[in-house]
Amino acid sequence: MENSWDKYYIDMDKNISYGNESMYSLIKKTCEKYPRSIAYSYFKNDVTYKRMLKKIDNIAYSFTKIGVTKDDIVTICMPNTPEAILSFYALNKLGVKANIIHPLSSEEEIKNYINNTKSKYLLMIDMVFPKVRNIINDVKLNKIIYSSVGDSMDVSTKFGYFFTRGIKILTPYGDNVISFKEFYQKGEVKSISDGENVAAILYSGGTTGKSKGIILTNNNFNSLILSELSINKVLGHGTSMLAIMPIFHGFGLGCTFHACFVSGARAIILPSVDPKKFDEVLINNKPNVIACVPSILEGITYSKKLKDKSLDFIKCVVCGGDSISNLLLNRVNDFLKDKGSVAKVRCAYGLTECTAGVTMMPLETCREGSVGVPIPGVLIKICKCGTTKEEEILKDGEICVSGPCVMREYYNEKDETKNILKKHSDGRIWLHTGDLGCMDKEGFVYFKSRIKRMIVSSGYNVYPSVIEEVIMKSPYVRECAVVGMPHPYKKEVAKAYIVLKDGIELTSEVKKSIKALCEKNIPTYALPYAYGYRKVLPKTKVGKIAYNDLKDEEDD
Repeated sequence: MENSWDKYYIDMDKNISYGNESMYSLIKKTCEKYPRSIAYSYFKNDVTYKRMLKKIDNIAYSFTKIGVTKDDIVTICMPNTPEAILSFYALNKLGVKANIIHPLSSEEEIKNYINNTKSKYLLMIDMVFPKVRNIINDVKLNKIIYSSVGDSMDVSTKFGYFFTRGIKILTPYGDNVISFKEFYQKGEVKSISDGENVAAILYSGGTTGKSKGIILTNNNFNSLILSELSINKVLGHGTSMLAIMPIFHGFGLGCTFHACFVSGARAIILPSVDPKKFDEVLINNKPNVIACVPSILEGITYSKKLKDKSLDFIKCVVCGGDSISNLLLNRVNDFLKDKGSVAKVRCAYGLTECTAGVTMMPLETCREGSVGVPIPGVLIKICKCGTTKEEEILKDGEICVSGPCVMREYYNEKDETKNILKKHSDGRIWLHTGDLGCMDKEGFVYFKSRIKRMIVSSGYNVYPSVIEEVIMKSPYVRECAVVGMPHPYKKEVAKAYIVLKDGIELTSEVKKSIKALCEKNIPTYALPYAYGYRKVLPKTKVGKIAYNDLKDEEDD
């Protein structure tokens, strides 16, 4: 189907075949096509596609030897490590659902994630063991498999890691507890998965509400990645991608790892990245493609270590997961240009309920304030909030998405599923995202905010993102978040939480400057009613600002 925005995708494949196969089956083709090419690098350890496939096949066999069947759900509680990623594909080969959770989840959360999915098997990082030990009597696990961040490092790097990290991890114990080394066996087992099988249960970010389990199929992931690769020609065989987005997030599992392994690129795997040390990551790894969130990009523009360094190896930067201000976008683009890179930040938009990204800024186009146009195979329309009626061009409403990347359902949440997945008059199932935005006549989407974040003050709609954009123009401000606070007769008013840049003292002059900036650029009805200054802003487990936590502070 021709769309008005297709013209912006240069050399796009108009006849994408999504097939009906497992994620494992799709990357197996890459492994067989490029057997000697490097599939991933983990610190100083490089692994070829041929060797990676063999590892995945052995792990799949190992799972069957401890009793895992197609009817099981296996919980993975790990950061980005080869053990976590390869185990996911091994489970995928067996048609087993992977319940992937954040390793920093609380004891109660881990217990609920395991019990709600009736997981009988847990693959975890050793650092999680103290939490698991405390809930071991509240869960029914047949087997616990543990590994360390250092297990897949080369010998010298592994020694340095264990010697310098300064943390003693107690070795897990128990009759049903084994190390990954003990678990791993060589063997072969038949692939029994297809496109309709559930690949993973991932969890929503929880920025404005409780986290929910999102059921995603093989077809969800494969259609998304094949569509994105059709418009992003930079990522492919012979290129490298910095794989820092976490495996427990759709952006990481889908748009990072699966995109790499389907395209034949090299994934540079890191278990974690400190935004303040992101410059070192770039210098040491020299990635061609970077997929990240705005908070990561923020730090590099202030980096002293990059002052005399060339970044000409960076060919593409995709930013998603959270909204990025125009100010930061322009600053990063100017910085990349000054450092010899041809890349410009390509804004993207999506949510885990759509597997990951559903829009992307075309390569040769820039529309300030836009998150791009729908990727191939995806339909987007703006509906009047609370209805299935489509809004007019450039009029704000709820962003709705339809296409093969849309989730099957929420896990054990029938009512929540009905609230978000709705059949429209066109016969299609549309995902109501809960996000406020608009679309122009050429298909460019403009994300405004979460609908739940919109502040209604004295009958006026106040958009926190607009206020945040103004405040971020201050030379004193590093980070900002705006939420609504109760008001006796206005219903709600805006409050701005502000983090100052390093080295900036909170003086009366600084406060006056920020307030004056707001008064000059924001309508009176939308002006912040109060300003709160903090050292840090609360974040969700995937690094987004936890607006619900700030909101709770105001509601108390």
